[in-house]
Amino acid sequence: MINKLIEKIKATNAPIVVGLDPMLSYVPEHVQKKAFAEYGETLEGAAEAIWQFNKAIVDATYDLIPAVKPQVAMYEQFGVPGMAAYEKTVSYCQEKGLVVIGDVKRGDIGSTSEAYAVGHLGHVQVGSKSYAGFHEDFATVNPYLGSDGVKPFIKVCKEEKKGLFILVKTSNPSSGEFQDRLIDGRPLYEWVGEQVAVWGEEHMGDSYSYIGAVVGATYPKMGKVLRSIMPKAYILVPGYGAQGGQGKDLVHFFNEDGLGAIVNSSRGIIAAYKQEKYASFGAENFADASRQAVVDMVTDISTALEK
Repeated sequence: MINKLIEKIKATNAPIVVGLDPMLSYVPEHVQKKAFAEYGETLEGAAEAIWQFNKAIVDATYDLIPAVKPQVAMYEQFGVPGMAAYEKTVSYCQEKGLVVIGDVKRGDIGSTSEAYAVGHLGHVQVGSKSYAGFHEDFATVNPYLGSDGVKPFIKVCKEEKKGLFILVKTSNPSSGEFQDRLIDGRPLYEWVGEQVAVWGEEHMGDSYSYIGAVVGATYPKMGKVLRSIMPKAYILVPGYGAQGGQGKDLVHFFNEDGLGAIVNSSRGIIAAYKQEKYASFGAENFADASRQAVVDMVTDISTALEK
């Protein structure tokens, strides 16, 4: 799957991923009204609204981007209907040829980790048949329970030719409370990065590993260090745009071949119509605003990488 992701990045010349993280407050009123007219102000109505919101944005951007990253919590909050909308979103994006990174941040141990891995990346056996539950192409994994929580995911990835992005240095302000703690004179995130590189050596694509890492755009100096520690790991970079990251901050996340990183923007794209810069599109044309935000993001990153 890492080979497919790289092929898509090369074809679009856009090392970006659109985060499909639809808070109901992001969904324009006319979309909500239509969904509520059919399903009422119910969980089903909310799920229909976010599904229609997602679909419109995907339809407007899929030819420009290689991948999407739906954040499962934004769907889980709407219960079972929300999770149905999540699966519908995953399926639709794959039908459009997009690589889907399931931002599920799972991280448990033993049979629980195995079940998470099977549910999101593998097949579950039901009698004589097997089924792919949410069937994302990649999943994000929290490694802070140790290798017991990661190895079941790696096993399923090898079986299914899927991929992982393991949390190494996250973009949130308080990440340093634990991740920056020194162990034998080095920050914890460096130790985790080294282990990601070790795991990745045993699960290689043509040029990059199926085992990638999450490193926040908000920490560019740390990103430079981790890039050298994990030369064959693809880095998923959150924190662009709304969290403060800019194209100029991202140069060191990439390798000299211009590959090695894919940058995420969520509300900066899907809620672009709410920004002053794109206000002229209006809520009725929210998807067109998202398309323009993608174009601007690609230009920003490309310009930075060319310098």
